[in-house]
Amino acid sequence: MADALVSVVLKQLSLIIAQKVQKEVGLVAGVKNEVRKLESNFQAIQAVLADAEQRQLKEGSIKHWIGQLKDVSYDMDDVLDEWSTAIEKSQKKVNDEHPRKTIKKVCSFRIFSCFCFREVGLRFHVARKIQTLNDRIDGIVREKNTFHFKLSEGGPDLPQRKITAPFIDAAELKGREKDKGTIVKMLVSESSDQKPALRTVSLVGMGGIGKTTLAQLVYNDQEVETYFGLRIWVCVSVPFDETRIAKAILEGLNESAHDLIELQDLLERIQESISGKRFLLVLDDVWNEDSTMWEQLKNSLKRGCLPGSRFLVTTRNKKVASIMGSSSTDILELGLLSPDECWSLFSQRAFFGKDSRERENLEETAQQHGE
Repeated sequence: MADALVSVVLKQLSLIIAQKVQKEVGLVAGVKNEVRKLESNFQAIQAVLADAEQRQLKEGSIKHWIGQLKDVSYDMDDVLDEWSTAIEKSQKKVNDEHPRKTIKKVCSFRIFSCFCFREVGLRFHVARKIQTLNDRIDGIVREKNTFHFKLSEGGPDLPQRKITAPFIDAAELKGREKDKGTIVKMLVSESSDQKPALRTVSLVGMGGIGKTTLAQLVYNDQEVETYFGLRIWVCVSVPFDETRIAKAILEGLNESAHDLIELQDLLERIQESISGKRFLLVLDDVWNEDSTMWEQLKNSLKRGCLPGSRFLVTTRNKKVASIMGSSSTDILELGLLSPDECWSLFSQRAFFGKDSRERENLEETAQQHGE
């Protein structure tokens, strides 16, 4: 029963995400990201439901967990139905108001700002519901992790998490030199104004703007490498799984985690490994908005490390940066590259291997289009 409900919700979410108009809804309180987060969490849950439904026959706590999952699934289905209906009504309203001859122009210019949920009350009503449901499903995912369910064999795949690593060829990159210098200074400078010894520095910006690349440049900077005795890179993504992250930290410390299952045991091993050392922990692609999920890890990492240890977080959401512990002065919001930096990057890629005549032709064409 629970599996059928989750499948229905996933189908609804996939249909919503497939519609171009969801981009406009995403302008409201980050709904686009909330929907993708919901989809990822439901996929992670679906992957263990076979084991959960079998174990609920003997374990009351799991039976209660499945009951909570059913409740939130029913509510999610209702909200998505409401959303889909509103999208259809809004599109019909736009089509009725604008002649077909101008509809393409309208879609490309005006719909981005007002196509979907033009009635402000309905727009924020749905946005609040989606965010509230995300908070509930976050709690269900956290509890799921405590049961150590088995993944279904041949079942649905886990959500495709973005996997990143710290390796990069700095010589191939252009731009961000100033931002890199700023972050390096924030990481290696000693606190002089009563800030906590273990600070969190955050890179914030929209997807694809270069947060991960900048973090990689900083991670491999010579000054950073010299300053920190230990450097660890963890790709977090969604869902925020404390046990998986703790294991990744241990692996980054060249410690084995195969014999450890419980989170407490993992955290104790981490404390032993960082005792008396200054470390930099990069947490890439963080989406978690629940501070309680981060507190256990953070508190464990605080104990025993040398002053000057740092967290470097990359995220699309400034709220997440604050939840992870960054003060306003420890947040760098990335903007777009300057025109000169864009041109330098474009030239490096487009002109590689071209002779002088080809380069001149391409350069002239590119500059004309750029104007």
